[in-house]
Formats: sequence, structure tokens, C-alpha cells
Amino acid sequence: MYLALLVIFLQCSELYTQEKVFTFNTVEIQVQPSVKVKNGDPMSVVCHADISKSTDFQLEHNFTIFKDGKLVFMTVSDKEDARYEVSVARSSDTGDYKCTVEAGGKTRTSDSLHVWVQGMTKPILTAEKKEVLEGEVVKLRCDLPEEAPPLYFFFQKTKMNSTPQQKYVFEAHRNFSVMEFAVEEGDNILQFDCFGKRYVQLGFETSEHSNKTLVTVREPFIKPTLSAKPSSNITEGDRIQFECSTVVARMRDIEIILQKNKTILNSVREEKVLKYSTVATLEDAGEYLCKVEQGRASKTTKLNVHVSELFPKPILVASMNKLDENKELTLSCSISGFRKANFSILRKNSNGDIWLRNSRNLTMRVNVNDTGSYICKAEVKGIVKESKPVRINVYAPVSKPTLSVVSGLPQVVLGKPLRLICRSATGTPPITFTFYKGNEIKKTVINDTYATFLDENIRQNGKRGYKCDARNNHSSGVKTSNILNITVIVPIRNASLGSIPYGEVEDGSETAFLCSVNEGSWPILFRIFKKTDDKVPLFEKNEYADRVMWRKEGMSRQDTGTYYCIASNQANVSVKSHPITINVILASWQKGIIAAFVLIPIAGAVIFTSWWFLWKKKKAKGPSMEMSGSALAANSTSEKLTRQHNDGDYYSGPDLESAEVEYTEVEVSTLDPHRAPVQKGTETVYSEIRKANNDSVENRHSIIRGHPDAT
Repeated sequence: MYLALLVIFLQCSELYTQEKVFTFNTVEIQVQPSVKVKNGDPMSVVCHADISKSTDFQLEHNFTIFKDGKLVFMTVSDKEDARYEVSVARSSDTGDYKCTVEAGGKTRTSDSLHVWVQGMTKPILTAEKKEVLEGEVVKLRCDLPEEAPPLYFFFQKTKMNSTPQQKYVFEAHRNFSVMEFAVEEGDNILQFDCFGKRYVQLGFETSEHSNKTLVTVREPFIKPTLSAKPSSNITEGDRIQFECSTVVARMRDIEIILQKNKTILNSVREEKVLKYSTVATLEDAGEYLCKVEQGRASKTTKLNVHVSELFPKPILVASMNKLDENKELTLSCSISGFRKANFSILRKNSNGDIWLRNSRNLTMRVNVNDTGSYICKAEVKGIVKESKPVRINVYAPVSKPTLSVVSGLPQVVLGKPLRLICRSATGTPPITFTFYKGNEIKKTVINDTYATFLDENIRQNGKRGYKCDARNNHSSGVKTSNILNITVIVPIRNASLGSIPYGEVEDGSETAFLCSVNEGSWPILFRIFKKTDDKVPLFEKNEYADRVMWRKEGMSRQDTGTYYCIASNQANVSVKSHPITINVILASWQKGIIAAFVLIPIAGAVIFTSWWFLWKKKKAKGPSMEMSGSALAANSTSEKLTRQHNDGDYYSGPDLESAEVEYTEVEVSTLDPHRAPVQKGTETVYSEIRKANNDSVENRHSIIRGHPDAT
């Protein structure tokens, strides 16, 4: 019974669960009345969820509406629609809308829908003051209360019958902005307005213009008047007086300034009149400006003044502009068409002009220190005028120049450039230096005391004599240096090393090393090295030749090795030869001693063996053999000689002329006197055996040669 109830309960639960199955078909968003809404009209954003259900059951929906990714509306409803009402649409409501619906753990989002609210509200403009003075500022505020930032605000200032002056401000976080406009000279009645802009879909949307605000401008002072007394047309030497005045509403902070070419001549503060007087000169002619300032207000008046010349500038004339020292110089000062003047002659100096004489003429004997610029001044009725400067150059003669090599020594390496310097110890600059190679001009230089010349065409057999000339504007003329002969150093080329004997050298004998070069200037430094000790040369000599010989006596086994030589000269280039190998071998007498020690024991063994063999044979045959007669003995002796020859164990006197030679090799051990205690080496002993034609004589000689590997 309980089992049946359990089955019924499970089936009912399954049916109940199956009855609440649902799915989203679509989620849509709509705007009413249209996606284009006029600014100020109402607007509704509707989110609709299309849902399919297995049965008719209530389902709770969570609606969320976003604008440009920001949440603007959220509600919970059991209906499939939700409505976001905007009673007054503004341009800030323009954007991309989408909605999201969540129900029963399932969520669906609509596509995006762009809504455009066309037009902006009219801005409101307010001015801080309705009446201002020239030089003050007008402070304005423009409001767009029903718009949301970011916004652009444009302000306009309009004078009567003129083009508006416009300024703008970008406001990222507020819907109003402020601006200041300066009130300038000449401003009377000013009109201000503003308008706003906002960025919409790759473009700008503009509001209508605000209300127009009028601001009245008052003058703090009148435009100044500027006059010159006795007249604006005067003559040099006359006194002229300037007067600048104005009428002000209040004296506080008032300032009057008189200028000429941006130079302030005089100024007064909190006064209505400025006065300035001076003795007129030609330099006083020109435009004068009177400026009145108070705060930011400023007004100006201009006046042109003409000054007539009383007398022209004096003219200074020199008898000579370039002359030798100790010569006489005359300077004369004059005024064209005017003689009644006070003259003075001066020399220009950076620390102040040096007075020479109050006269129109000056004669003096000059020296080098008198070189410089001279002027004369003329004075009439307190007006002083100055002549143009006259340049006087006094010359001392140049001394005989010296020509030398910049590096010091009068030599150059073949293929390297040669730099020469020509100097004159005395002489007024500029000095003209001329360089010669042989008799050919190579270079001309104008300088103060010296000049250099670079010769890059150095040849072994070329011209080697150089000289230079020096001259200036002195009448003494040209001075010539001594001839400088240059030594051309030829670098070393192709060093080689040889030896006598070459390759193998007997112990204790002498070896001659010859180091030579194919080309190179003398003296040449020759150095011979052994490869095992490259730092210290075995031999070193400076030779006025292209070769050197070094004789080394008493060669020993330690001298075995590789040798090379290095040659260098004043070109500072070292050339290394190819290496040669020297092998020190045993001397002939050393080989003879070794051969004697080896062959004597061998000969003794042969004699002993022969004697023992004969003795044993005689003993075996007995007395009968001894009595067999001389013929048998002779045959026996011949037989023994033949056998002994074949066995190679008997030595007899040689028959050198008819002998045949054979060689055998014997390996022996020798003692090395230079090493301790014993060193094993290998010597080859050649045994020379000469055979007589009658096979009755044998001869042996021993020859010993040092092996290249022996030590």
C-alpha cells in the first residue's frame, strides 16, 4: 500500500514539474512614438518578452533597460511587457538602448536600438554687470539646465556694426559655463549671447541662441592730447618741449607715459599732465607716442616731429690707410660748406674713445700699436656730430720664416702624408704664406703667424726639397725660408731567415743564421728569436745593411727548435720572417765512440764462438784427424772458412777493392749525458760487410746517425 502511494506521489511530482517548462522566443525593445523624438516631447521605451510555456502558469520577469551600457530603468512584473516613460525627452536621452529579461533562472537580451532626440533646449545667458568701464571685464554665464554633459558652450561679443567675437569652452562634467570678455578702448554698447553644442552620431547638434544681453561701457578718461613747443618742425640745437594731458573720472591708478620708438622718455602717475624737454638733434626726429593707462584701460595719441640739420656730419681723411711702422700719418677733419666748428680727433677703444688732439688736423709717426680706427667730432651750438671711423693699419716687416715638420724630425715614411709648418716670429698679420716643393708652388695660406701644408704625394724618388715664403703689407717684400730636405723612409718588406748548415746541425758545431730583407731604409734593427722564448731575442743588432749574420758556436741538443727573425726600421713597421727548424744531431766522433762500444763486444763474441767451434770439432775427430795430412787440413780449413762466411761470425782482414757491401740494422740503447739519470733512445747501427771474390775475407764497418726523434 505504501509502495503504491509512493509511486503515485512521484508521478504527480513529475507531472507538476513538466507543467512549468518555458522558453524565451525573443526579447524586443521599442520606442514610442518613434526612434526620432523631438526635444521636449514625451517618449516611452518598451521591453517585450515573447515566452512559450508548457502550461498556463504565472512567471515573474525581471526587466532591466540600459542606455549606452548604463542602467536607466529596472522593474519586476508578471507581465511580458515593461515600459520606461520619459515625460520630457532631451538631447541627453539620445543613445543606444537595449533591455534584458530574466525569469526562472533564464536570461535573454534584446538587440540594440538607437534613439535620437532631435534639438536642444535654449540656453540662458546672464551678465554680472550691465555697466562697465573701459579696461574692465564682463563676466558671463551660460546655462543649459535641461541638458546633460559633456557640452560645448559658445559665447559671442558683438560691437555696434562689427563682426561678433567668439570664444568657446568644453564642459565635460557640468551643464553650464562662464566666460570673461575684456572691454577695450572704443567699446560703447556691447551685446552678448551664447549657444550650446553636443556630439551626436559622428556630428554635432546645436541649440538655438540664448537671450541677448546688453552691457553699457563708460570711459574712465578721455583720449590724451600730445603737443610740441615751439613747434613739431625745429632745427638742430633748438630746445623742444612735449606736453601730454588727459581728463579722468578718478585719479587713482592713472599713469601717463611718453615714448619714442618703444623707448620710454618720461612718465607720471596720478597726474593729468606730463612734460618733457630736450635739445633737438637729428636723432630726435620721428614719431612720439603719449599713452594713458588705468587698470586694463589704455588710450594713445601720436605726434610726428621733424628736425632740420644744422650742419652735416664731419669727414675724416687719412693720408694713408696702410703704412709701414715709423712712417708719418696725417689725419684731417672737415665739414662740407661749414667751417666754424670745434674739432677733435680721437681713437676708438672698447673702453672709451681716446682723445688725441683738439684740432682739425693731426700728424704723427706711427708704430704697430697705432693700428686701429680713428674718428673726428665737430661741435656747433652744443650739437656734437661724429664722423665715420677710418681704419689705419700699421705693418711691421715679417721675419725670415722657418719651415719644419710638425712631427719633429725631417723625415717621412713612404706612403704616409707629410705635414709641414711655416712660421714667422715677427710681422704684422695678416701674413701670406706660400709653400714650394722644389720650385713648384703647392699651397698659399693667409693667416696670422703660421700656416701648415699637407703633402700626401710622397714618392721614393720624388723631390725632397721644401721651402716657404712669407709676406705681408709691409714694403720690405717677401722673406724665404731655408730649404728643408726630407728623408723618405722605406718600410721593411719581405724578411727571410736562413742557416748554414740548414736543417741538421752536429752537436758542438757552429751555425750561421742569416736574416735579410728585400727592401727597407737603413739602419735596420734585426732580431732573431727562438719560438719557445718569443719575449727575449737570441740576437739583436742595428745594421746599415739589408742583412745580418749571426754565428752561434757550440750548438747543443737544447738548441733544437724553430727560429725566426724580425726586421724593423724608423718606419715603425716590424716584418716577421717564415720560421726555420734546426735539429741538433750527434757529432761524428760521438757516433764513433758509440759504434766502438757496440762493435767490440760483437767482434769478441764472434771470435769466441769460432774458437769454441773449432776446439769442439777437433776433440770429436780424435788423433786420426790430426794425422790426415796437409791436404785434408787445407780442405778442412777451406770448408770452415766457407761456413764461417755464410754464418757471418768471423772477422778477417779486408780486401776493399773486391769486396761487396751488405747492410744490417741493430737497435742499441745509449746514455744521454744531458739528462739524469738514464734516458732511452734509439740509434741505428748500419753494419757494412764487404765480401772478397774468393769468399775468404769479411770486413765490417759501423756508421751512426742521429734520429730526428732522439733527444
